[in-house]
Amino acid sequence: MSERKTELILGDCSDVLKTIPDSSVDCTITSPPYDNIRTYGDTLEWSFEKFMTIANELYRVTKQGGVVVWVVNDQTIDGSETLTSFKQALYFKEIGFNVHDTMIYMKHNPLPNAGNRYQQAFEYMFVLSKGKPKTVHLQMVPRRNATGDKRTERVLTRNRNVDGSTGEQHYTKINDIVPKQNVWEYLIGGGNSTQDKIAFQHPAIFPEQLVADHLLSWTNEGDTVLDPFMGSGTTGKMCSAYNRNFIGIEVNKDYFEIAKKRINNANPLF
Repeated sequence: MSERKTELILGDCSDVLKTIPDSSVDCTITSPPYDNIRTYGDTLEWSFEKFMTIANELYRVTKQGGVVVWVVNDQTIDGSETLTSFKQALYFKEIGFNVHDTMIYMKHNPLPNAGNRYQQAFEYMFVLSKGKPKTVHLQMVPRRNATGDKRTERVLTRNRNVDGSTGEQHYTKINDIVPKQNVWEYLIGGGNSTQDKIAFQHPAIFPEQLVADHLLSWTNEGDTVLDPFMGSGTTGKMCSAYNRNFIGIEVNKDYFEIAKKRINNANPLF
């Protein structure tokens, strides 16, 4: 097995991405700025035009069959959600990506909100592919019935006769395990005791297990994974743990230093 490579770059990803070779990245797992909800230490310069530049570069650097996992949400302005997330998904499709799956990241313990809206408890995870995904390892779970219990190995079915009457009954074997649903639920913030505490110096981290689940779904050991909005380094830390090569880009120097510490201190899982 070749030695795993990690490259951390301090800079604006709209510029740094241009230095990455064509078709060299197997998977991107990232969470970009959400409209103008946070300033990220006053280093954020964000617009749809900048997004388009980054999206074009992501398409260029992604290998045929590679995947981009784009975790995003919308700001509410003047009483209406912006739907920027969907505008971005449509632009990704326009430049050549397939929208392979629209997944939901459900927060088990979301922050409470006041006002006239239901509690905001999820974000979108757009799984974008450059052609047909070349690597798919669907995460499997036990099959459950409507009450949440494990299904039995057999299901009683009855044939229907031509005249509409019930025919002979028989049992049909069903699979014991099935792919997970595309709504993934995680603890966030202080409720996630497995997250290292230094990460919370960044204002918008996502759970380590979320990244791990996507790595296991769309990549193999030795693949190259990119995070152009590295933040506190969660994607890089999980790449270290699961033996993936990693390229991380971060514009904020303070967050860059946090990411370096987390990634360098990560322990392999095998």
